[in-house]
Amino acid sequence: MEIKEILSKCDHTLLSTTATQEEIKTILDDGIKYSVASACIPPSYVEFAKNYVGDRLKICTVIGFPNGYNTTETKVFEAQDAISKGADEIDMVINLGWVKNGFFDKVEKEIKAVKKACANHVLKVIIETCQLTRDEKVKLCKIVTDAKADFIKTSTGFSTYGATFEDISLFKTHVGSGVKIKAAGGIKTLDDAKKFIDLGADRLGTSKVVKAVKEKDYDGNSDPAY
Repeated sequence: MEIKEILSKCDHTLLSTTATQEEIKTILDDGIKYSVASACIPPSYVEFAKNYVGDRLKICTVIGFPNGYNTTETKVFEAQDAISKGADEIDMVINLGWVKNGFFDKVEKEIKAVKKACANHVLKVIIETCQLTRDEKVKLCKIVTDAKADFIKTSTGFSTYGATFEDISLFKTHVGSGVKIKAAGGIKTLDDAKKFIDLGADRLGTSKVVKAVKEKDYDGNSDPAY
């Protein structure tokens, strides 16, 4: 697998609570240079980022983040606000309390509401796999499929652990047609990135892969094989 292919599947991410505008600018510059799928940044920087990159890079942001227990109305507003400021893609966190209560109908209804607010923009649904049982993960694969979201995503990166190879394999088996998979959290090396892709991940949420590529002195123009 070529490095360019790995990079094209990366959402180059900076969601630290202390992220500065200068750090966001670096993420954007690297995202453009290495032709990543998007830059995933806090909502407060979306307008700045879009004005800075124009059409050179897709901007992704997060809503209901990182805990997911905002009201549906709040998540809908967050999505609409982010899109109005230039976000191309939205990553939402589900209400994990509803999952633990067995309120799966509410989870599905909320995803549908946010998807409607996103219109033709990409919606990725974060289910925070580290907090779930296997049966809950399987159930949520069906819910995300039925709600017609674009992606199911493993993790916020703010909980106990992130993506695992086992969870990507589970997603691949249980998501329906049309739903893609995003592995996020704890992806640090090119070896990890390649394995997640080989297992079925269409996107990777990571702050480390571009750094690993930079250390290989890859200039974004030539296309060496991985």
